[in-house]
Amino acid sequence: MTVEVAMRQLLYSLWREEDGQDLIEYSLLITFIALATAALVGSGQNAIRSIWTTSNSHLAAANRGS
Repeated sequence: MTVEVAMRQLLYSLWREEDGQDLIEYSLLITFIALATAALVGSGQNAIRSIWTTSNSHLAAANRGS
């Protein structure tokens, strides 16, 4: 058996098998979750900034002793 024949048989068996399909589906799912999380964090940015500003002003006031 030549290297070429062995390579063709390997590629043919990889093409027919469906084991790699699960890996692709999971990677697409993880990508979707990452994009959805990034969108939610981006949309909540103003709320996070408001909470951060309020807490900083309260800490500064407490530091001044007011």
